[in-house]
Amino acid sequence: MTRIRTRRSQLVILAALGCGGLLGSVARYAVSVAIPIANGQFPWNTFIINVTGSAVLGFLLILLIEQFPRGRLVRPFIGTGVIGAYTTFSTFEVNALLLFRGHHLMTGVSYVVASLLAGLLAMWLGMSGARMAIRVEQWLQGEMQ
Repeated sequence: MTRIRTRRSQLVILAALGCGGLLGSVARYAVSVAIPIANGQFPWNTFIINVTGSAVLGFLLILLIEQFPRGRLVRPFIGTGVIGAYTTFSTFEVNALLLFRGHHLMTGVSYVVASLLAGLLAMWLGMSGARMAIRVEQWLQGEMQ
């Protein structure tokens, strides 16, 4: 009985992850189509995708860990599924490599450095925003009592 329950639980988590992945990949494709880039240009589409994904992931993970730690399906659905499919480290690497191979050295270096710094800043801002939202929510609850 425990084995069947464990298997069913794993399938439910896998389904949540897959549904999240579907949404994230469609969102990434939509941004890529909305912001096309030409060879040798700064890859704004991937940059925007990865930076916004970092901010959202930072925000949501703090909420999930600190405010809703028992949300069994939320982390695989949003964190791994939606955000994991939305952001793309492999495309970041390919874009950088293509810029370097195409002799667009300054654009490539700018892209790599800006992506790393902006991604870290976005993650920090997302985490800070979530902690602020938690404090505001706690303060509001205290005021209502």
